[in-house]
Amino acid sequence: MTQPEAAAPVAPAPAHPLAMLRPDEIERAVAIVRAERSLPEAARFAYIGLDEPVKDAVTQLVDGAFPPRRVRLVIVPGPTAHVIEAVVSLDGSVTSWLECPETRPALLFEESMHAIRAVKDNADWQAAMRLRGITDFAKVQVDPWPSGNFGVAHEDDRRISRCIFYYREDPTDNGYARPIEGVIAFVDHGRQEVLEVVDYGVVPIPPERGNYRGDSVGPARTDLKPLTITQPEGPSFTVDGNLVEWQRWSFRVSMDPYEGLVLHTIGYEDGGRVRPILHRAAVSEMVVPYGDPGPMHGWKNAFDIGEWGLGRMANSLTLGCDCVGEIHYFDVNFATEGGVPYTLAHAICMHEEDYGILWKHVDMQGGTTEVRRSRRLVVSSIATVGNYEYGFYWYFYLDGSMQLEVKLTGIMSTMALAPGERPTNGSIVAPQLAAPYHQHLFNVRLDFDVDGPRNTVYEVDAVAAPAGPDNPLGNTILSVATPLRTELEAQRVVDPLRSRIWKIVNPEVRNGLGEPVAYKLVPASTPTLLADPTSSVGRRAGFATRNLWVTPYDRKEWRAAGDHPNQHAGGAGLPTWTAANRPIEATDVVVWHTFGVTHIPRPEDWPVMPVEYTGFQLVPVGFFDRNPALDVSPSDHCT
Repeated sequence: MTQPEAAAPVAPAPAHPLAMLRPDEIERAVAIVRAERSLPEAARFAYIGLDEPVKDAVTQLVDGAFPPRRVRLVIVPGPTAHVIEAVVSLDGSVTSWLECPETRPALLFEESMHAIRAVKDNADWQAAMRLRGITDFAKVQVDPWPSGNFGVAHEDDRRISRCIFYYREDPTDNGYARPIEGVIAFVDHGRQEVLEVVDYGVVPIPPERGNYRGDSVGPARTDLKPLTITQPEGPSFTVDGNLVEWQRWSFRVSMDPYEGLVLHTIGYEDGGRVRPILHRAAVSEMVVPYGDPGPMHGWKNAFDIGEWGLGRMANSLTLGCDCVGEIHYFDVNFATEGGVPYTLAHAICMHEEDYGILWKHVDMQGGTTEVRRSRRLVVSSIATVGNYEYGFYWYFYLDGSMQLEVKLTGIMSTMALAPGERPTNGSIVAPQLAAPYHQHLFNVRLDFDVDGPRNTVYEVDAVAAPAGPDNPLGNTILSVATPLRTELEAQRVVDPLRSRIWKIVNPEVRNGLGEPVAYKLVPASTPTLLADPTSSVGRRAGFATRNLWVTPYDRKEWRAAGDHPNQHAGGAGLPTWTAANRPIEATDVVVWHTFGVTHIPRPEDWPVMPVEYTGFQLVPVGFFDRNPALDVSPSDHCT
């Protein structure tokens, strides 16, 4: 009897240009590059991500005519300071191949594990531990850190880290409670070789173990009553692949191995058409510079995107813990450093939440009360980068405004103190334990398309008019808007005393009142980099010296400190690009906003830090003709 022929496998439908990578696409990209370029078996992939098409290929799509999908790869071919940047078209060819000597990618996880083993096997390190009374090396936690760029001989043509150490009496202890002060190991990651162990002298290990788990901190509170969030009819959003639609908002969501959470093609439906606002929004870089000048901590300047990768370190989120409510999760496909795809489940969480009053008025003459409840859509992810956790929360509101809130928690980097010692550049948080002063500075890349691609950025200050004939009562307030016409003019800082905001205006589109449509960026009272501009971190994190930068759209200009900040000498990214002083008026602009916190630690931040918040808002200014949330229905209790 003749067996029926097996059905041919069904090819996946063509993917939208901004759809997240599938496992089969990752496999195909790796296979193509290995076949065409004969990579050595030891080659590793520091990055495999979607090579996003130029904007026109997305904004001018014709159904069924998607451009070929492309994948970007950062390849580490061997142990030296050398990478290859490649782009592969999934139709079967390598379309770009760039050799990058004297370049270091983000630290590789596999090599970091090898570095830990190499340190523990090193005789000089073992001798340093014995000097401190430590003979059970399994109880030592080894943390490889990006080394920075300080002109030391170890940096030459090497990919290195500096390893620092903590003591755990029990594996469940808080290692950061007991730093092993005074010892640093320089490790060549590519060759898995300990280059040097430096011992600056013995400092006693702090006595307390700093445990914070529930079984270590005493009886738990029992008087918090249950708080239940339910949506019996389900959520108000819809999801199609990575396309989200909610209350007139529409956008696509994805996750980049380095940048983490990314939003694309953000628009708002108004009068039957979707009006574009942002083409792409993502945190492009962040830096955590430490303010203690000593040899153990003065070199710590972590670029947690370019040196580690927020996407690569993203959490798999848990219902009832990280996210509460009627949740939709997005899984994300990444690749191992060997090029093998894997799925990070629940990497992105999305839900709705009540947000208090949206608008209200009591009309005493008419005897009426009108009130509407606010609600927001939350899209979030959380990354664990060593000791710290960073939560990224994009909020969409019913009135057409947006917000990015970053939540900082986790455990502070610490230093041991001699008995009776008081730090000058840090705070005591436990006996013989201090946390150095430091900053967390984020830079978000906002590719604006406010009702189209030709936008102008204005700096708007609220100022008092001088007393005189035009201001007889001395009470006049002026709103002064200054157009930022070139890149150098657009290097700006916040000014809370002037209620400074930056307005992104489309001069070619007018609202019903005859005014140009706009959105405004409302910053928090946020710091800039405190380190000297000539310092190592000042050169490498030039983006953090300003709160605002504006550039014309260039597909190659992606991350604020350049593509490869690890061990870079500095100057890359925004300082280099904007030196050309290109015109930015009435053009396709990208706004780069630096924000963050300066952390002066307190005892209440120990042993694990309550969430600290930072971020900014994007608010319509004349984008609509009136309050766009007038049509929100009253809740059942308010009718």
